[in-house]
Amino acid sequence: MSRILHVATYNIHKGFSHFNRRFTVHELRENLHGMGADLIFLQEVQGSHETRASTVDNWPGSPQYEFLAETVWPEYAYGKNAVYEEGHHGNAILSRFPILNWDNYDISGHRFESRGLLHCEIEIPSWDRHLHCICTHMGLSVRVRRKQVAALQKMIEQLVPPDCPLIVAGDFNDWSCRAEKILVNGRPLNEVFETTQGRVAKSFPSVLPIFRLDRIYVRGFNVRGASVHQGRPWSRISDHAPLSTTIILK
Repeated sequence: MSRILHVATYNIHKGFSHFNRRFTVHELRENLHGMGADLIFLQEVQGSHETRASTVDNWPGSPQYEFLAETVWPEYAYGKNAVYEEGHHGNAILSRFPILNWDNYDISGHRFESRGLLHCEIEIPSWDRHLHCICTHMGLSVRVRRKQVAALQKMIEQLVPPDCPLIVAGDFNDWSCRAEKILVNGRPLNEVFETTQGRVAKSFPSVLPIFRLDRIYVRGFNVRGASVHQGRPWSRISDHAPLSTTIILK
């Protein structure tokens, strides 16, 4: 049986480039399909936007998570976080494997910054345990993030059996690298770049990454490698650079 997974995380900036200069969701789909990932954790996914749908050329007729998944990822889940008059956006997980169940948990620090934890339980053929995945986009302030990391830790302890493999990925907005450790029952999850390269990755801004905002944490896996996808075409698609990793089930 295959015990290897290719995983990516990406803040797609609602399908626009830096400062919303270009609508990039078609380029985004093409390049995501070329990554060969089994699972993709996405942040700032536009579920709906009535104004943009009527004014932006080539706006997809389906929500961005469906449009991006197309025929590559037959399963997907979307957690609506920010809701406004024109529409909504949130996190999404795209999967090559069956998503058995999912839920979205509100961890907003205040009413001006809506955030969530999207949890999925995934069945992978021939694995004797289900894979649990959590996609998150955390707040901008240290105080809020500290509470959100605590909520994440509590959620894992309550929803994820200790013997099940786990992936937590997303945009942690962790400018100061104070949320690097996620402790569950007193034991840390392993961050893939910290494991392979000694430090979490620089992912923002995508043109020349200098801030370490994005993360991929795992439990129950060995990490074979991890990459930051910077430079073109990625630097023209979003303000974040995507991260990817290859992991092997223990």
